[in-house]
Amino acid sequence: MIGCLQKINYLVSINSNFMTEEHKYYLETGKSFAKSEESQMFGKPCFKINGKAFISFFENELVCKLSGEEHKKAMALKGAKLFDPSGKGRAMKEWIQIPAVHKKYWKAFAGEAFNYVKQATK
Repeated sequence: MIGCLQKINYLVSINSNFMTEEHKYYLETGKSFAKSEESQMFGKPCFKINGKAFISFFENELVCKLSGEEHKKAMALKGAKLFDPSGKGRAMKEWIQIPAVHKKYWKAFAGEAFNYVKQATK
């Protein structure tokens, strides 16, 4: 089932005629950061700064690389979870998957992720 959902999400992500509102918002968010670049990470859409990913889009949710207090705040959101792109219990500890129900916080968390990765790649 997870494989089918991933294929559907991929097909939706490459065809803007069928793009979800959440995917459109993710793209708008990523493009709002100066010098961010659209790319791929594990076959998933992402945005990078200085060649390193700071946000991604998976299962119609925003995925952010966060640390410290921002990581704790994101994990405290109902339904938020560590990003596990393989679905095999190998979550990426700094990456938080934030459900669409919390879309109003996506830009703020994406900004924190951008700053975190930008500082780490100076």
